[in-house]
Amino acid sequence: MTAVGRAVRAGLFISIAALLAMAIAPGAAAEPVAPDEPVESAGQTVVSLTFDDGNANQMLAAPILAEHAMEATFFIPSGFVDTNAYVSRADLEALSAAGHEIGGHTVNHFDLAFVPLDEAKRQICTDRATLLSWGYEVRNFAYPHGSSLPGVEQTVQECGYNSARELGDLRTRFGCDECESAEALPPANPYSTDAPQQVESEWTLDDLKAVVLDAERTGGWTQLTFHDVCVERCSDIRVTPTMLADFLAWLEPRASTHDTVVRTVGDVIGGPLAPAVEVPPPPAVEPGVNGIVNPGMEELNEEDRARCWTRTGWGESRVHASTVGEAHTGAWASRMTLVDHESGETKLMPRFDLGWCSPGVTAGTSYSLRTWYTSSTPTQFVVFLRAPSGAWTYWSSSPWFEASTTYAHAVWEPPPIPGGYTGISFGLSLFSNGTLTVDDAALYEADGAPPAQLPPVTPPQGRPEGPHVLAPGPDRISAPQNPDRGAPA
Repeated sequence: MTAVGRAVRAGLFISIAALLAMAIAPGAAAEPVAPDEPVESAGQTVVSLTFDDGNANQMLAAPILAEHAMEATFFIPSGFVDTNAYVSRADLEALSAAGHEIGGHTVNHFDLAFVPLDEAKRQICTDRATLLSWGYEVRNFAYPHGSSLPGVEQTVQECGYNSARELGDLRTRFGCDECESAEALPPANPYSTDAPQQVESEWTLDDLKAVVLDAERTGGWTQLTFHDVCVERCSDIRVTPTMLADFLAWLEPRASTHDTVVRTVGDVIGGPLAPAVEVPPPPAVEPGVNGIVNPGMEELNEEDRARCWTRTGWGESRVHASTVGEAHTGAWASRMTLVDHESGETKLMPRFDLGWCSPGVTAGTSYSLRTWYTSSTPTQFVVFLRAPSGAWTYWSSSPWFEASTTYAHAVWEPPPIPGGYTGISFGLSLFSNGTLTVDDAALYEADGAPPAQLPPVTPPQGRPEGPHVLAPGPDRISAPQNPDRGAPA
């Protein structure tokens, strides 16, 4: 959590009962379901087992939880569901049927402290609306990257949530030495609840036990946060199934010996099930207007990468991405070099969001896609479309554009946008060993678009075989959805 958020939070003491008495946010479509009472009170030690990001390997935790009759909370970015390496709708059904809570985690897993509030509201409210439409009682939220600001906390409440979890504000051997060892029951601010930092690969079984033992000294609530549950091809934020099983076997008898119980976040917090809050997407690109944000890549983030752009892809390769001074216009361009290519491709595209960076489009309308480039190897446009739920799906690829040592203008008009989509992202793809530099991108409605310099193209060759859905993750060529920040949380 940020220093600003912590300072604001210090002055807050809002009881859960008072919060639940507040009016439901504007835009609600129906009366909220009657509240559930929190099941725990001060003096008892309560442990919540939470799993973030919807990684597919978290399904390995389900039988371990069942063996010990424990229910967990799974915080799900709805835009990742049914994509490569993430849970499916069927997985969510199985988790819910087993008694586990489904919570919200935004659509596209952005650090909400680094996006405008209108994008944050779309991310938070749309994620919850989608999960509610799938039949889950979604009452609680976890901030991606454990990061927030006071305005974001207010937005979480406006979207109908009863609580939101931070990270790193309870004491462990990994940091926060001056912090408390447990969150109060009830929390002082339900929209910024304290939790230890996320479980990572350097955690041991004794570290997991220590979180519980420290909490037992005072009583209160601790939320353990897991991501990957795996042994091989894992990220650094992982726990092995064996260690998780050993920990739960140690934890289970403490309910009778130490009055330490395992509860979902929803059971701890209680509160009503508020109706969905619908937030419309930004309008589509207007005729004659370039819909790309930061088209010349002149605005850089703290990592000296182009703001509003993200590198993504798939396959087995090594990629070096950089910002370079050999620009078509202005000071900067973006460059990717692909080496040791065995399969797949990489590309730079407007961020996969809900309208802050990605252009809005209208079904049935044709658009002109444009980028200036130099490349040592043929390249082609790859296009993704955004559904109203915020999920991104591969749509189409252009013919190949020839290699060029000087800047050439890649221009392509794909078919009209099919029904059921509201946003677009596209970029030139590098699918063999070589170097590609891009600058000055544009998206126009095809009707009335300004003239373009058309380079020679190779007849359509198709797209290299691979996933046709967006599937970012640490074990693939894809960059995280939010390249401005660190590892998922």
